[in-house]
Amino acid sequence: MKKQLLRYGILLMMMLCAITYANHFQNGFHFDDSHTIQNNAYIRNIGNIPLFFKDGSTSSTLPQNQSYRPVTTTSLAFDYWLGHDYYLFFFHLSTFLLFLAQGWLMVKFMARIFNITVNDDERNTTIALIAGTFYLLHPAIAETVNYVIARADIQSTFGVVMAFVLYQYSVRCRKYYLYLLPVIVGALAKPPSVMFAPMFLVYLLFFEEGLGLVDVFKPSKYKQVFRAILKSVPAFVVCGLMYLFIDKMTPKTWQPGGTSPIQYLITQPIVIAHYFQMFFVPTQLSADSDWTLLPSIHDWRFAAGMVFVLTMIVIAFITSQKKISRPISFGIVWFFLALLPTSSIIPLAEVLNDHRMFFPFVGLLVSVSWTVALLAQQCAPWVRQHMPNHKIVFTTILALLLATYAYGTWQRNEVWYDEDSLWHDVTIKSPNNGRGLMNYGLSKMAQGDYVTAEVYYQRARKLLPTYFSVYVNLGILKAATGHDEEAKNYFEQGVAYGSNYPDAYSYYGRFLNSRGQYGDAIPKLLTAISLSPANTFARAQLMEAYQNTGQWDKLKNMAQTTLQLEPDNTDTKSYLQAAISRKSNLDIEADAVKKSPAADKYLTLSLEYYNAGRFQDCINACNHALLLKPNFVPAYNNICASYNKLRQWDNAIAAAQKGLALEPNNQLLKNNLAEAERHGH
Repeated sequence: MKKQLLRYGILLMMMLCAITYANHFQNGFHFDDSHTIQNNAYIRNIGNIPLFFKDGSTSSTLPQNQSYRPVTTTSLAFDYWLGHDYYLFFFHLSTFLLFLAQGWLMVKFMARIFNITVNDDERNTTIALIAGTFYLLHPAIAETVNYVIARADIQSTFGVVMAFVLYQYSVRCRKYYLYLLPVIVGALAKPPSVMFAPMFLVYLLFFEEGLGLVDVFKPSKYKQVFRAILKSVPAFVVCGLMYLFIDKMTPKTWQPGGTSPIQYLITQPIVIAHYFQMFFVPTQLSADSDWTLLPSIHDWRFAAGMVFVLTMIVIAFITSQKKISRPISFGIVWFFLALLPTSSIIPLAEVLNDHRMFFPFVGLLVSVSWTVALLAQQCAPWVRQHMPNHKIVFTTILALLLATYAYGTWQRNEVWYDEDSLWHDVTIKSPNNGRGLMNYGLSKMAQGDYVTAEVYYQRARKLLPTYFSVYVNLGILKAATGHDEEAKNYFEQGVAYGSNYPDAYSYYGRFLNSRGQYGDAIPKLLTAISLSPANTFARAQLMEAYQNTGQWDKLKNMAQTTLQLEPDNTDTKSYLQAAISRKSNLDIEADAVKKSPAADKYLTLSLEYYNAGRFQDCINACNHALLLKPNFVPAYNNICASYNKLRQWDNAIAAAQKGLALEPNNQLLKNNLAEAERHGH
């Protein structure tokens, strides 16, 4: 009966989860996905997998975010290979399948804990199934499932849960310590897996030695305590070595992002209380919160958070003393231990983050589900006496509760659909988050809504006056709207504030390239590549600059090293061919026009020269067009515009006057003439 119940229960749980997440498989990349996935050339070649284990430099294009997570990076490379590109379905599918597998393991894990506490297989299996379903449908958990790079949290948590299940159910795994293998793999996805060791010790104390937290301090129990510690030594050794290994393999450029360890620490008690509240009422989920550090311990929120933490600790001590309530204590201990890496002395960039709840909620689920089960057992006699239809009532309440949480998850999936929907939600939930405002502006700029984009950029700048990315995006916006001087000023501020960030240099370099200022662009792009060698965006811009300045040897070397990162990149192959032939695509096109000359062809060629910043070549092409068609007014316009770029104002005026003599109302010529006269006189 138990096996049949478990089989059908697991099937139903997974079906409900699949239905709830049916609308998330095409959700876009967000936030840190840009530098770990979208712009990370290493994951585009499955042959790079050995490099992922060499060090953490391949995990991100941002040096500050390069952490050692080879298992996660490998899984991303596999998804890219499977879809032959950034096919969103495969990135979400692999994460979701692991998530479902974790749900199954959690049911087995909880059922065994409950059976150790009270030997009632069918009842405990039912409780574990309901609890597992609750976890899989929980809206807060959706924050991790939808966020592609946050699969590291799922992989890490999966490793811990699987280790417990192997220890619980396999004699061989216990005998040969094979249960530690998932912990090792999980730690290679994200370091919090090493918290398995203290969790395992508490598990041994509670469920094998039958001790409570108070008993640990009793001399009469030292023998049992020592036995539990001895059993946990392999776990502590493995987890300790993994932590040291990961720390050694993490590049020195990695930064946690925070500024004040003490302020971060005193803020975390209220953050932990917030996480606890979100388990029950997850109504204020935000992809990027606007919580800030507490100024001091005199803030009332510090007192409130400490009262909560101390209360939970007291509850954990009390409930650990009786066998019947020990799962409650174990879940609380798990909750705090799982939060220790992100809610302690290490100051992270975000005070809180909703995807950090994924790992701690496993323990909280154990605690809450067993508490509800014990309360239900206490109330059972009264319920049977006064509520003859209690099974129907409770089944209806449970179904409504699960349906409510599933609906919340469905809605969060909708929020995570694209950048616009996600960051719009952030501006509502976290209106004082400058980064959220900036990212919403970025989504509006992508839609061509520059007015709205600038409003949000400026709001973000007021909140984050030294945030380099705001200035870079303002530079991009001003360049797109034709305000080059303002754009240049913003780019320079972006470089000043983000001197260690490659994007500050690469986007400035792109701007300079687009204006034909290759001599200024090249140093910026070289700096970007020195900070992030795998930055293919900066490499592409640099190859364009080398090609347009005829630096063929440098172009060849850059193309060859870039092809090592992206062997199938057609643009890079074209650059390499240009370097070998020492002719750019424009030069090849110019040769074709010479073989079959026509005024219109020369005019088109002149526009391409102009866009490439080759202004003298643009003038020469226009002169060829005028030889074929003497009254060709657009050619005079392009000559004038090119002379303006070359700051040869008298030549620009002469060309404009010739064109206007033929077509007096040509507005483009009038504008270019006005610019030449403004600078020339």
